[in-house]
Amino acid sequence: MLSGMMDERMRRQWAASEAHDIGWGGVTAVAQATGLARNTVMAGTRELAHRRAHPAIPIQARIRRPGGGRKPLAHTDPGLQRALEVLLEPVTRGHPESPLLWTCKSTSNLARQLQGDNHQVSDRSVATLLKRAGYSLQSNLKTKEGSTHPDRNAQFEYINRRVLAYARKSQPVISVDTKKKELVGEYKNPGREWCPKGDPQRVNVHDFPNPKQGKAIPYGVYDLASNEGWVSVGIDHDTARFAAASIRRWWQEMGHKRFPQAKRLLVTADGGGSNSSRNRLWKIALQELADELQLKLEVCHFPPGTSKWNKIEHRLFCFITKNWRGRPLVSYKVIVNLIAQTTTRAGLTVRAAVDTNQYETGIAVSDAELAEVRLTPSEFHGEWNYIIESRP
Repeated sequence: MLSGMMDERMRRQWAASEAHDIGWGGVTAVAQATGLARNTVMAGTRELAHRRAHPAIPIQARIRRPGGGRKPLAHTDPGLQRALEVLLEPVTRGHPESPLLWTCKSTSNLARQLQGDNHQVSDRSVATLLKRAGYSLQSNLKTKEGSTHPDRNAQFEYINRRVLAYARKSQPVISVDTKKKELVGEYKNPGREWCPKGDPQRVNVHDFPNPKQGKAIPYGVYDLASNEGWVSVGIDHDTARFAAASIRRWWQEMGHKRFPQAKRLLVTADGGGSNSSRNRLWKIALQELADELQLKLEVCHFPPGTSKWNKIEHRLFCFITKNWRGRPLVSYKVIVNLIAQTTTRAGLTVRAAVDTNQYETGIAVSDAELAEVRLTPSEFHGEWNYIIESRP
C-alpha cells in the first residue's frame, strides 16, 4: 500500500529495515515478498548502516526518475528469449552443428552460445531468464521400468494369491535377492552420520578395488510373515549355488525354528541375476536344496522390469543401507555387524554371517541334468511359476 508513495531509495531502505527485523533469512524473505532484487535490499542495508554510523552525513544516493534505469534484456533484445528456448529444446532446431547440443546446458555454456549469436548476455542474466520461463534445476527421476509385459499385473495378482494361500496354512514365504556388491576397505560410503565437528572419518580418495580385500556380496532372505531377515555375505561370486546356499543357511539358522511343521516353502524372486527364471543352475541348486530340506519348493518370479517391487528391497535392503550410511565398510566383520544391528520401528530382526565358500562360475547344465529336476510348471506362465519337489 505504501509502495506508490515511496521513491526507490525509501523503498529499498524500508525493505532493508524489514529484513533486519526478521533476522537470519530476512533479505531473501523480503525480496520474495516484495519482488525487489536481493541486491536492492542489500543496498538499502548498507545505506541504513551508513546512517547509523554517520547520522550527520547525508546519504549521497541518486534517485532516478520514474521509468529510469537499464531496461530488461527481454525488452532491448526481443529475440533473446526465443534464442534461449531453441537451445533448450531436446531436438536439433536451427543449429544442427552447434556443439552446445552435446554439452552440459549450464548457464555459462548457454551464455557463451548466445554471445556467439550476437546476444549480449551474461550467465546470471541467463539464469534470470530461465527462472522467468519456468525452468529450474532438476535431477533425473527414476520412473521408467523398461518394456512392460502384457501379463505383468496378472503375475502380481498370481503371486499375491499364492502368498495369501501359504499364509492361511502357516507355511513360510520368503523374498530373496542379491544386494548391491560393496567394496571392502576404507572407501567412501554415501550418507552422513554424527561425528565431532571438523573430524570426519578419513577414507581413500579413489575407489580403486583392492584385490586383497575383495568385495562383499550380500544375498538376503526376507521372511514376509515374521518380518525377519537373513543375509549371507559372500566373498567369491554371486552364483545360483550361492543363492541356494543362502536360503539353506536361513532355514538352518531361523526358518525351521519359526516353521517347525513346514512342508512347503514359497520363494518370490526377481527374474534375473543368480536366481533368474532362465538360469538352469538355479533349478539344479533348488533341487539339491529341496532334497536336503525335504521341502516342496514353489518359486514365483516377478515379471521383467519389476525388480524393485520385490518385498526384500523395501522391507530389508533399504534399511541396511540407511544403517551403514556414512560408514566405511572396512572389513567383513564390520559389514556383518552393521547388517545384524539393522532394526525398524515395525520390529525388523536381521541376522547375518560371512559365507567363505568358493562358488564356481560358468557351469553348464545339460538337458539331461535339467530333465532330472522334479519341476512342475504352473498353468499360468510356467516359466515364471513352478514347483520343485524333493526326491526321496
